[in-house]
Amino acid sequence: MKAYHLGLDVGGTNLAAAVYDNDYKMLAHRSIPAGADRNWQAITGDMAAVSRSVIDEAGISIDDVECWGIGMPSCIDTRTGLLVNAHQFGWKNVPIREWLEPLLPLPVRIENDANCAAYGEALAGAAKGRANVVMLTLGTGVGSGIIIDGHIFKGSDGMGAEIGHSTLVQGGRLCACGRKGCLEAYCSATALIARGKEVLGEACTNAKYVFTLAKEGNSKAMDLIDEYAGHLAAGLSSIVTIFRPEVLIVGGGVADAGDFLLDKVNALLPEATYNGVTIGVPPVVRATLGNAAGLIGAAFLK
Repeated sequence: MKAYHLGLDVGGTNLAAAVYDNDYKMLAHRSIPAGADRNWQAITGDMAAVSRSVIDEAGISIDDVECWGIGMPSCIDTRTGLLVNAHQFGWKNVPIREWLEPLLPLPVRIENDANCAAYGEALAGAAKGRANVVMLTLGTGVGSGIIIDGHIFKGSDGMGAEIGHSTLVQGGRLCACGRKGCLEAYCSATALIARGKEVLGEACTNAKYVFTLAKEGNSKAMDLIDEYAGHLAAGLSSIVTIFRPEVLIVGGGVADAGDFLLDKVNALLPEATYNGVTIGVPPVVRATLGNAAGLIGAAFLK
């Protein structure tokens, strides 16, 4: 293993790059606007430019860097490097690895951004030292990552582990993916805001608003949080039954509610889970690395 690792986190708003040493210490970080409305050729050029500039900022040689690890908000066929569907950019079936490889003289390793975040938390965050971990990122959507025996699980074609689009309620709420009843349609921040508007009115423009009212004792907001916690516990119960991870990590904006939410979910999970009361369930904990999780996970991809 070489001494340094380069990670790039590609989001709809920013392209963030960072260099780490082998102890997960950040040496340099740079972020530039993504300009998501541009074509993919222009954006991939900026991906290379910001990555090269952060190597220069770290004061190291590119020859000392292990690889160029990239987290993308997309289904990615990791066998071929084909970016199958990045809806934030409107990209479908883009040969992303083929286009990137000539731009920076490093091995290119590309992974779904939620997988990178889970891997980062397993390496250096809330699940450090744990080999079997599942993480949900509760934001605009519901991202997810599964770590089994210390490795990212992604299915036979690299596009598995999309827990946010598992069915929670058959024929339920419409999801952004076009299907009905997905876990994302009940457990994303977007879903909580939509329910907040229905119950609390148009002043509910973010998840924090619901939690603030609930903490102040607003009965309607408290009921909404109980409803939300119930949906999240139900979704997590299936994950526990299938994978029996050592820990469940929750990240994203909704996780900022901290113990006010997670205490409820942890209390509900044993009863919601098959044999949960008898054999126990893993703890549900908050992610600790924030945006760095995806960068660390990308930088240390294998």
